[in-house]
Amino acid sequence: MNKGTKLILILLSVFIFAACSRKSVSKVLKSNDIEYKLKMAEQYYANKKYSKASQIFEDLFPVLRNDPRFEDLYYKYAYCAYYLKDYMNAENLFKGFLDAFSKSQRAAEADYMHAYCFYKQSPKVELDQTTTEKTIGFMQAHLNNYPESSKIEDAKKIIDQCYDKLELKEYKSAELYFNISAYRAAAISFTNLLNHYPDSKRTDEYKLMIIKSYYLFANMSVEEKQKERFEKVLEEYYDFIDRFPESKLTKDAEKYFTLSKNSLKALNNEQTDKKS
Repeated sequence: MNKGTKLILILLSVFIFAACSRKSVSKVLKSNDIEYKLKMAEQYYANKKYSKASQIFEDLFPVLRNDPRFEDLYYKYAYCAYYLKDYMNAENLFKGFLDAFSKSQRAAEADYMHAYCFYKQSPKVELDQTTTEKTIGFMQAHLNNYPESSKIEDAKKIIDQCYDKLELKEYKSAELYFNISAYRAAAISFTNLLNHYPDSKRTDEYKLMIIKSYYLFANMSVEEKQKERFEKVLEEYYDFIDRFPESKLTKDAEKYFTLSKNSLKALNNEQTDKKS
């Protein structure tokens, strides 16, 4: 048997299997036997065939709404969406479960999963981080509302990860200003970054970038504005020394301090010469 024939047989087998699979779900959905449908949905769910289970759970949703088994059906239906990576739908379903069964023993879990689905939708750093900000809000609400939750430590870690992502996005924005020589905008952006994340491990690095940005901004300014701008570098340097006396970046900061002092001295000498 050549490779072409083998490939055709494999594709045919896959097609037949898929067709039979669709037919089997269709058969269940056409049935009027509620117990049979529920049994098949549970079976598919147990076997991790979440797409099939989801179709049947959805079909049973209006039928079992007032049934004691509805809570379990709703719970598993939400997880089907989650396991299928349909996080937007899963997020809504976990929220719906929580609204319908706020007193359930599964309420804390559903609340966490609602927040976690937002986390799973958090995009790359370069993109809009609204979902990441919502994740922080929902995870913090989980910590506040369910202090005994088994997911407390997980929620705290996710909050930290989200803040790290937001910090990195803001850093990249400030870095971009610096790289395109928009030094005043870079200095302001790094200042905002430092103020927004005062507990960051990189605060002295951000402060150094503020000093460096203000120095380069002063250096490229017209002469009549240079004095004020070089003095701003000195001001930022003194703040650096006060806040980070043990920083490994002190020598780098000193370099811009010295350059600025020399520039101010040269400007003063130049002004003196002009007067005389």
